[in-house]
Amino acid sequence: MSRNIVMSLNKISKRFGPLQANDAIDLDLAEGEVLALLGENGAGKTTLMNILFGHYVADEGSVTVFGQELPPGKPRAAIEAGVGMVHQHFTLADNLTVLENVILGTEPLWGGRQHLRTAIAKLDRLSQEFGLAVDPRAQVRDLSVGEMQRVEILKALYRDARILIMDEPTAVLTPPEVESLFATLRQLLKRGLAVVFISHKLAEVMAISDRVAVLRSGKVVLKAETAQTSREALAEAMVGRDIPEPKRTRQAAGEALLSLDQVTVFGAQHKRLLDQASLTLRAGEIVGIAGVSGNGQAQIADLLSGLQKPDEGRLTLRGAGDVMPRPRDMVKYGVGRIVEDRNGLGLIGDMTIAENLASENYRDKKFARFGFLRFNALKEHARQLIESFDVRCPGVAAQVRKLSGGNMQKLILARVLSKRPMVILAHQPTWGLDVGATAYVHSQLLEARLRGAGVLLISEDLDELLQLSDRIQVIYHGRLSESLDPENISLRELGLLMSGHQATLSKAA
Repeated sequence: MSRNIVMSLNKISKRFGPLQANDAIDLDLAEGEVLALLGENGAGKTTLMNILFGHYVADEGSVTVFGQELPPGKPRAAIEAGVGMVHQHFTLADNLTVLENVILGTEPLWGGRQHLRTAIAKLDRLSQEFGLAVDPRAQVRDLSVGEMQRVEILKALYRDARILIMDEPTAVLTPPEVESLFATLRQLLKRGLAVVFISHKLAEVMAISDRVAVLRSGKVVLKAETAQTSREALAEAMVGRDIPEPKRTRQAAGEALLSLDQVTVFGAQHKRLLDQASLTLRAGEIVGIAGVSGNGQAQIADLLSGLQKPDEGRLTLRGAGDVMPRPRDMVKYGVGRIVEDRNGLGLIGDMTIAENLASENYRDKKFARFGFLRFNALKEHARQLIESFDVRCPGVAAQVRKLSGGNMQKLILARVLSKRPMVILAHQPTWGLDVGATAYVHSQLLEARLRGAGVLLISEDLDELLQLSDRIQVIYHGRLSESLDPENISLRELGLLMSGHQATLSKAA
């Protein structure tokens, strides 16, 4: 390789109990290069990057950055060497502002007055340069998931990283924003920045990377120049088999199962988070909601989860009429909820797989008697669902936090879909999942559609929306557009609508 090597991973091995997460991995990264790191959920990508960044200590092997071997287990040493990391699962302090999170650790603890004006100016410049708009004074706890990911990117860039590890960095960006980010990355690459790009979006990998490395079961199974490979070859290398792509077939929609009629939700300072939003979900159809994170999708999801009541307008469910939702009521009314944050809201990490699978109906007679849980019944129920939904886990008594992201999502699908709900909320159902797990989730949602369920799919993955949806509505500043035919709109046109590039955005009829 003609360019200077800025980072080397040498024979890295890491084991967690019986699991070999990394197995003698060798990787190099050159100045001005993008190396895409691919693999299934649980293949060892994040473990490897955590070793590079000092969060984990390798059992064997070493990390060299700019010719110097990094001391193991010391993130400060990695940062000072010029390594920045954008985490898929956020490492932010909820009780601090965006600005405070970004500058945290960059100034001495006893350094007197912080140079906030200079910090704000630098943060504003980075936000504009990368198209990552976020209010520096906003509390992180008040941000959407998408906005939090933008803060993670800005936090790494603020520290003037020369090697940038990006773990699913485009998961919450529209196509125009991805193009803008990639254009900026290319400019930085010309100045010598080196990037490790972890993504499950193979089209983006092909567009931005120079080389690819594929991990499977902790081993490197493929190294290649990006120009010398293909999306199909990479997908097969990741999972070790051909992956059939689920297809949506045409079918007539049935009766209305769910409707929002002129629903408005207010936030702080009486801001309209949802603004007279209307939609109808019918039996046997998937309605997609497209929008940049923070434009009202979270409020729609919270309405269907029972966490939010409409301030104006009506929420109607078949068989229940107008409802003022509560979580228990939405479960009772047969609404299946696949939530955006599988770690924080979807599952309880310290509880077992069996307990999580029964968490929405543990009062059922088959699980409880005279106020006492029947643990054998819980375990048998869990074993059946694990087999039916191909959840790969140590056993029903294992803590959920030990599972990979893909298997956590399968667990949520098992809990929701096994009850055969007629209305399904699928909020970012494949965020951060590999191609195999994504195909599985898609097949399950399409199967529910075929049996007559209505699926409300809220996603920022436009390929996913176009592939699965019968109709798409765009949300922008809390307003919902009219229904769009996914077969008559391009990916770029949809991205522009999500960014507000439209003369008028009318309410759905």
